[in-house]
Amino acid sequence: MYTFLLPDLGEGIAEGEILKWHVEPGQEVGEDAPLLDVETDKAAVTIPSPRAGKVAEMGGKVGDVVNVGEMIAVIDDGRAAEATQAAEAVATPGESAAEDADTRAATAPQRPGPAPQAEPVAATDGKRRPRPAAPATRRLARELGVDINAVEGSGPAGRVTPEDVHRFAAEGPFAPTAEADADTHAPAKTVDDDQSFAEFAAHAASTIPFLELEPLPDFAADGPVEIEPLRSIRRKVARKMVTSMALVPHVAHMDDADVTALEEFRLSQRAERGDDPGIGKLTLMSFVIKAVTAGLRAAPSFNASLDPFKEEIVYKKYYNIGFAADTGRGLVVPVIQGTDRKSIREISAEIAEKAGLAREGTLPAEDMRGGTFTITNVGPLGGTAMLPTINYPEVAILGMGKVQEKPVVRDGEIVIRKILPLTLAFDHRIADGADAARFVGELIRQLSDPNLLLLET
Repeated sequence: MYTFLLPDLGEGIAEGEILKWHVEPGQEVGEDAPLLDVETDKAAVTIPSPRAGKVAEMGGKVGDVVNVGEMIAVIDDGRAAEATQAAEAVATPGESAAEDADTRAATAPQRPGPAPQAEPVAATDGKRRPRPAAPATRRLARELGVDINAVEGSGPAGRVTPEDVHRFAAEGPFAPTAEADADTHAPAKTVDDDQSFAEFAAHAASTIPFLELEPLPDFAADGPVEIEPLRSIRRKVARKMVTSMALVPHVAHMDDADVTALEEFRLSQRAERGDDPGIGKLTLMSFVIKAVTAGLRAAPSFNASLDPFKEEIVYKKYYNIGFAADTGRGLVVPVIQGTDRKSIREISAEIAEKAGLAREGTLPAEDMRGGTFTITNVGPLGGTAMLPTINYPEVAILGMGKVQEKPVVRDGEIVIRKILPLTLAFDHRIADGADAARFVGELIRQLSDPNLLLLET
């Protein structure tokens, strides 16, 4: 028998929701054949079977959430009984075999009972030594802003496990580090954990003045309800939005761009060269991305991040523009890398490709990392204006409304023009209203004249 545990899925991911099983109990499965589909808060992945044999047990049903290191299948491979073991993690360059063994040991299931306590160590030479932990666990601690040497390990010989880090992040003192990222995967603390709601609310109120939390009323007492767990992409969106709105003082600047000439140029190119992969899908977004890139070079404060702990502004000298994509399961933000080095045709083709992968749930995690500025477009769905939320730790986001024909005054006469509503939401800690007005004004100038846009970008 071979017990297969949910492997480390990378990017600090600690759990996954079972979307689909490709096998049934008692079914024969080949080595590397599809076993099940799991959705994380990044994307959906298909996990292959590590062994050939008969499926003796399945570790969950569709909709269940499985943590890294938990059993997801038992496969009768015809061999003698083996000790339960974690799936082999692919070692990254520079990791030793010993580190890889540490990673497997950290994800192995633990027997219940008190774990030996390991002090971070005072050795015989009097020096403090780090807690024993796998590289993946140390990476998780950095992402959560946890000092791993302050965490009590529950693993063998006091080894710190991912569960220990999550528990410490939820219960212990929060000690942010330079490597901490607000995009964490720690399980949300609920009333059913080891705190009553009153204790939880009191703690929140003690950290945020005037904040008062009250339990939700019993909605079922007034009529039928349906309850859906907050999971995967939807939960990640919730965390990101709360983090952004709680930490960042948002300010919005709104204006309209006359894109009449640009739309005529775009549509004419699609009609003439529709067989070109980059032109056939040519959208307004590709032009806006190029114009934003040029604007960020002139206004670097909007291509930055603010470190509140070091009280430093980090100005990025690269331009990776993300665009919000509606997947049906929640928003994800594919990132176009190096937009200052790519043509509008290349950007257009990449938008189409990554948006398609996002809708399918197969967009690689690395294609959602490293963004410096985000654009969200509700125009295709309608709406004249919006107030977007900054994609923290970025400091600005551009919202696009629906392009509409409107009467405007030009040279003293009323004419019909195609107008694009724009909203720039920005972090008031790093920029002022005048900065936003200049940035949006330059953006409008370029979008109003396609020749100028192509010349300057």
